[in-house]
Amino acid sequence: MADYIIVGGGSAGCVLAARLSEDPVLSVVLIEAGPPDTDRYIHMPVGFFKMTSGPLIWGYDAAPGKGIDGRVMVYPQARVLGGGSSINAQVFTRGCPQDYDDWAADFGCAGWSYADVLPYFVRSEGNDTFAGSQHGIDGPLGVSSGAPHPLTRIFVKAAQQAGLPFRADFNAGEQEGAGFYQTTTRNGKRSSTAVAYLKSALGRGNLTLRTDATVSRVIVENGRAVGVEIIVNGRTERLNAEREVIVTAGAIGSPKLLMLSGIGPAEHLSQHGIKVVHDLAGVGRNLHDHMDVDVVAELNGPHGIDRYKKKRWQAVAGLEYALFGKGPVASNIVEAGGFWWGDRAEKTPDIQFHFLPGAGVEEGIGSVPGGNGCTLNSYHVRPRSRGSVALRSADLRDAPVIDPNPFGERYDLERAIDGIEISREILSQPAFARYIRREHLPGAGCQGRAALEAFALQHGRSAYHPVGTCRMGDDADSVVDPELRVCGLAGLRVCDSSVMPRIVSSNTNAAVIMIAEKAADMIAGKAPAA
Repeated sequence: MADYIIVGGGSAGCVLAARLSEDPVLSVVLIEAGPPDTDRYIHMPVGFFKMTSGPLIWGYDAAPGKGIDGRVMVYPQARVLGGGSSINAQVFTRGCPQDYDDWAADFGCAGWSYADVLPYFVRSEGNDTFAGSQHGIDGPLGVSSGAPHPLTRIFVKAAQQAGLPFRADFNAGEQEGAGFYQTTTRNGKRSSTAVAYLKSALGRGNLTLRTDATVSRVIVENGRAVGVEIIVNGRTERLNAEREVIVTAGAIGSPKLLMLSGIGPAEHLSQHGIKVVHDLAGVGRNLHDHMDVDVVAELNGPHGIDRYKKKRWQAVAGLEYALFGKGPVASNIVEAGGFWWGDRAEKTPDIQFHFLPGAGVEEGIGSVPGGNGCTLNSYHVRPRSRGSVALRSADLRDAPVIDPNPFGERYDLERAIDGIEISREILSQPAFARYIRREHLPGAGCQGRAALEAFALQHGRSAYHPVGTCRMGDDADSVVDPELRVCGLAGLRVCDSSVMPRIVSSNTNAAVIMIAEKAADMIAGKAPAA
């Protein structure tokens, strides 16, 4: 018996376990389906590019996308302690204040305006550069400014030549412009929530961690969640929760678990022979994600990081990291980017860019002729397309049917084309003239919006930011209320990216950590942070 059982040891779960166990009278159990975060590539910032396949993800593919000519996208979701924060590219962006103000105003999420959530961003953050009202300097999450690669600096200059002003801090309330990203790293190592929050908390006698343990269902009795069933080494165990079960399995895992537990759309559950415990229509709906499109240039020499694909250069980089904790291994590679407008009718920038001084780092992008390249990707930050997560069967072992419905709305495709055009404009600036030989993708022959549309449909991919499938709100389609309590059930909450009513205008990990920080206070009955 534990007071709180947390299902999913990812970005949110580790934060909640650490914060709730600060109270010594409470007992907390954290359950993670995957292994501990012992893989060495997790802790090297450069190692993220090895994480889109392998044993530390679930191995999901999205359903064939109607809006992308029927293509199947890989859909990596973490299966390791620390979750997404252990495998992501570590870019630290929060979104813009309007995102959170809209949660409160448009979706009935009282208490989630920017003024409400800012204290939790600040509380989480241990920033090595910025301070003041927008930043924390002594929080558990390491946030660092790196030493950008020379070609990354060229990108920032070129972006300014293209009309994007320099932006020193993307997390101080305004985003527009180009600059260097801060990362969730500390002292040259990844600062996942497993490292930043959980590691020090595991010494507490009131916190128990179970890894390699799969939760098969949430147990509901008389309208209340009272525990979970877990499978460990083929054996089923029951764990009871005195106070609450908190599901933190992510935008794919959380709706899947709820539906396998009989919580979700009654008709869909009945189709799979699952007894309906609680008919909740919104579970699995409202899936949306950022859709990346990459523009790749061929360099005229070894100006970027592609030289490190060669063994001798890898040895040099490894030695530098081992001796000094610096160099390419200490970089997340995605060191710069920016935010700008595709649709000028939007109040805030609607396109985000990430620059990489190499080619072939991102999933599906191979090497360029000559072996040296750079990549500038972009996505529309507030997509209108909505998809779903559904069960394939009642068998826990079967992957869910994931349909993010990419480019389902024409508006999203138009913004993707805008992103490609702006990317091309930046890469064609004088600052790059000494370094770029030619455009590799889409290539000089791809001209006009019709051709760029075809390119986006063939090459667009997930940015790995799924949200919304257990969305928060106060209407009939909401899955959780603004306290993150599952609507119509007692003793059950969801706390992860799935509760976002609309995706934030940036990378999502910082926002998930904030959600967990705020949830910890709500669950513990504390007054909101100020």
